[in-house]
Amino acid sequence: MKKNTYRKIKKCTFDKNFPMTRKLVTLAAFFGFVAIILGAFGAHALKKVLTAEQLVSFETGVRYQMYHALFLLLISQLNVLTEKNKRTIGILTTIGIFLFSGSIFLLATQGLSGINFKFLGPVTPVGGLFLIVSWFLTAFYSMKQKNN
Repeated sequence: MKKNTYRKIKKCTFDKNFPMTRKLVTLAAFFGFVAIILGAFGAHALKKVLTAEQLVSFETGVRYQMYHALFLLLISQLNVLTEKNKRTIGILTTIGIFLFSGSIFLLATQGLSGINFKFLGPVTPVGGLFLIVSWFLTAFYSMKQKNN
């Protein structure tokens, strides 16, 4: 008789006691997916219609969105953070991505839409502040857990 040489592969599952992990992985995948699409769109379609300065701004928005998609993925896997900590960081990071990268995308492409998005100028640093606070809280919560 021939022995089964294949090992049984364990399914990748999320622990039902940690629903925030699933949500953060889903958010990370969504933001990463959108960043790749926008990056390709910027490199091919927008390259012909935006100025060099606008294209650099657009690429900055894409890059920071991808950084923070990966950050959300990291947060989802950190055992040192509680579910509440992960939720707080996830919410702040999501708001930060929308405000920071979203405002950059709209400002860089405003000439294409014909809509004046200059009023969004102050929104970009506010979004950046949300992202900075997310990173700070990650360090703070991690140190707080370690001391307990």
